[in-house]
Amino acid sequence: MLYFFNPAQNGFYPRCLFKYATGLDCPGCGGLRATHQLLHGQIAAAFSLNPLMVLLLPLAVLLLINECVKQVRGRPLFRVKFSRHLIWVLPVLMIVYTILRNWQVQP
Repeated sequence: MLYFFNPAQNGFYPRCLFKYATGLDCPGCGGLRATHQLLHGQIAAAFSLNPLMVLLLPLAVLLLINECVKQVRGRPLFRVKFSRHLIWVLPVLMIVYTILRNWQVQP
């Protein structure tokens, strides 16, 4: 459905509650529009809409494939070990990203 109906032109997609409440972009804002662009091979356009999602998407796909293989074969392609530091890095990264994307530089 996302391939055929552009979120920028169709109003039936869900709206971001964070943006509605605050007027600011959350880390996921632009994600649907970016995904639509990626499905059409427009990587630069997708990156301009949500760079963090575009950068993290290959990792998410790799982890998903690893989990699917684990479900089918009984063992994953590779072991994933998340350190305690990573548990803090991802939320901090998302907070910093949110602040930077909403930072208005006045000329």
